Amino acid sequence: MHMSIQTLARLDAAATLGSNRVNRLPWGRLFAWVSRLGDGWFWYALGFALLAASGMEAVPAVSLMVAGGLLGSLLYKLLKHGIRRQRPSAVAPGLVLTVAPLDRFSFPSGHTLHAVLFSVIATAHAGWLGWIVWPFTVLVAASRLVLGLHYLSDVLAGAAIGAALGWSALAAAAAAGLTI
Repeated sequence: MHMSIQTLARLDAAATLGSNRVNRLPWGRLFAWVSRLGDGWFWYALGFALLAASGMEAVPAVSLMVAGGLLGSLLYKLLKHGIRRQRPSAVAPGLVLTVAPLDRFSFPSGHTLHAVLFSVIATAHAGWLGWIVWPFTVLVAASRLVLGLHYLSDVLAGAAIGAALGWSALAAAAAAGLTI
């Protein structure tokens, strides 16, 4: 089956428009809160909690999260300003926005990139954290669509970049002899 770029673009937009309908439901505000926590607050709290609970043992994991977060921010900002893809709300007037976008461009999703990156590192440090961080990561990724801030391809690209950065950070740490 051969799909054209236009067909993929229509499916991409339809996923955002369809997801955005949740924003009209009474519990749609949950996604605005998840998005706000995904701005960094959840991850900052996780880093401090790891340090408080594990002390020096958590320093390599938290350091990787900080370094990965900084690299992820640089990379997604370069991509956003290089690709310059307009947000869905700029081209689809029917979207209901309950959260203002943090910047002008949508590709890739920085929230999803960071959520996946931090979840990879956190679960490498303490596997049991997976029960907390991965459901939150899925909600962050979904929030980007529900809130009308990203296309599905923005979210998928952010997840792929975050996973690549997370696993690369873990590989680099292992090569340096660090125990995460």
